[in-house]
Amino acid sequence: MSLLGTVYDCTVPVSEKHEISIRFTRLFAPVDGARFLISDIALKHYLSIMKENSRRDFLKKASLAGSSVIASSLLLNPSNASALSQIEYAGDRNPLIIPHPNALPITGTFLDEISHDIPHQNWGEKEWDRDFQHMKTVGIDTVIMIRSGYRKFITYPSKYLLSKGCYMPSLDLMELYLKLAQKYNMKFYFGLYDSGRYWDTGDMSYEVESNKYVIDEVWENYGSRYKSFQGWYISGEISRQTKGAIGSFHSMGKQCKDISGGLPTFISPWIDGKKAVAAASGSLSKTNAVSIQEHEKEWDEIFNGIHDVVDACAFQDGHIDYDELDAFFSVNKKLADKYQMQCWTNAETFDRDMPIKFLPIKFDKLRLKLEAAKRQNYDKGITFEFSHFMSPQSAYLQAGHLYERYREYFKL
Repeated sequence: MSLLGTVYDCTVPVSEKHEISIRFTRLFAPVDGARFLISDIALKHYLSIMKENSRRDFLKKASLAGSSVIASSLLLNPSNASALSQIEYAGDRNPLIIPHPNALPITGTFLDEISHDIPHQNWGEKEWDRDFQHMKTVGIDTVIMIRSGYRKFITYPSKYLLSKGCYMPSLDLMELYLKLAQKYNMKFYFGLYDSGRYWDTGDMSYEVESNKYVIDEVWENYGSRYKSFQGWYISGEISRQTKGAIGSFHSMGKQCKDISGGLPTFISPWIDGKKAVAAASGSLSKTNAVSIQEHEKEWDEIFNGIHDVVDACAFQDGHIDYDELDAFFSVNKKLADKYQMQCWTNAETFDRDMPIKFLPIKFDKLRLKLEAAKRQNYDKGITFEFSHFMSPQSAYLQAGHLYERYREYFKL
């Protein structure tokens, strides 16, 4: 027996606010001289399924519904049974042509609540709760508030920062994140305050004074109350021997550890590579990039001065080219091992190669970076950042597609 058919696509809702695209094959099987429309009957089963919010559950049940219709229609005539073995379903095939998974998974993400140079998504508790669920689905176990404030915008009602002229936030995001991290069994890392003076002057030491008060205040009001509070992120970003960086990192790292009983701290600098250009610049690259030898020499000195109070370093991976990843990553790992620090990668899920800043990254670019991190035996993969560039509910449509490709690659 032969099956006649054509393929068509349609879009169907799976919740009040979400819909998916699905491909159906209109299969016609001759049964007792009649043309039996398999797919149209299978679609009727969708009406009893659409109220469920789980996309995976919907696809599974839709597939089962379709297969049951096909089976019942063909088995009316026992001679048609052999045709069942010839039917293939797209959902059972993985189209990737590369070995997978063969990369370091992303198990942590920054939470960019200030959204300094990317659009704010204006989420409330409901949206954040749903996003934490999406994170959990792909194996994220660590969330990092990238900074507790930037210039005058802050994430929690800090008495100290409000007294310095900062604006009162409408929502205590700090408490919300801690509650959600506790709910979903994740570790929360607190990112220190960024006054902006370092970016204005190039001198990191300006950030120490404000954070003396912020660290004490946050630990007293939040850290001592929530088990999910599991670490500190020293949020000053540097690339090379920035003025005051070693002393500032050491001072803030030591205070964080002393007040919290030794909870871990980490930093996330960038590599001064060819793509290390200002976000507001019209250029995508520069010629005066750091050499591997210079990078190693300068970061050897920095690690030597901070390793006793900084437990991990997560270099941002987007400022170098893809054929440079292994060379720089091997140096980072060697230095981290030398000073007994954890070597993490900050796998950027936005694309620095695009003239529009910033959009979700092409999956293959992310894959190349995570594969290099695995080859160099990195300890953990985190990203900047899931909610904008990888979440199914991001304002960017492409982010949801990246989420699906990631799940496909890691077989999640």
